[in-house]
Amino acid sequence: MRHKTALRAVAPAAVLALTLSACGGGDDADADAKKSPEPKATASQAKAASGGELATGESATGKVEEEDGTVTYEITAQKVDLGTEAEAAKLVQDKADAKGMALAVAHVKYTHKAGPALSTDSDAGDGTTIWADGQRGTLLLGSADDAPGCEDPYDVESWKTGESHTFCESYLVPANAKSLEVHWSEEDGEPYIWKFPNQ
Repeated sequence: MRHKTALRAVAPAAVLALTLSACGGGDDADADAKKSPEPKATASQAKAASGGELATGESATGKVEEEDGTVTYEITAQKVDLGTEAEAAKLVQDKADAKGMALAVAHVKYTHKAGPALSTDSDAGDGTTIWADGQRGTLLLGSADDAPGCEDPYDVESWKTGESHTFCESYLVPANAKSLEVHWSEEDGEPYIWKFPNQ
């Protein structure tokens, strides 16, 4: 799950992810967009440990296969900062990719609850995505590493039980989105969903 490392090494600035699901990507993106959130909510009500909607400030618990072993984290999406279309245009090579879009930065706090101490960077943030009005945003790599309140996960190479870190994920989303969501899921698991109104 070290897919970000290679991309980051060749990208000094933010890199637009290859899957442009927010801009009408392939069939997979269309299929994801057509899925109703209701079945996930129903499943989560039956079994809360498998994902579902959470209130602002509420935490989820999930496991991540790290290089040092399986770690249990407590995860809390704290907020989503939404920028402007002009700011988004500065982050991409092709300005057309940012037309009508804004940079959304999700701040997610991870607390190491159980498992081995980490001796390398964590993959906990790999399960995080940002959605806007029911559509998955377009991932930007590297643009939130030094945003206020965000830690660079590649700088956290020693992480023990009880310690917390806040990692940020950045996506392009429609600038006029009414509702923003932060999703986090275990590998092959149903997502936990935090909703943030765009004010």
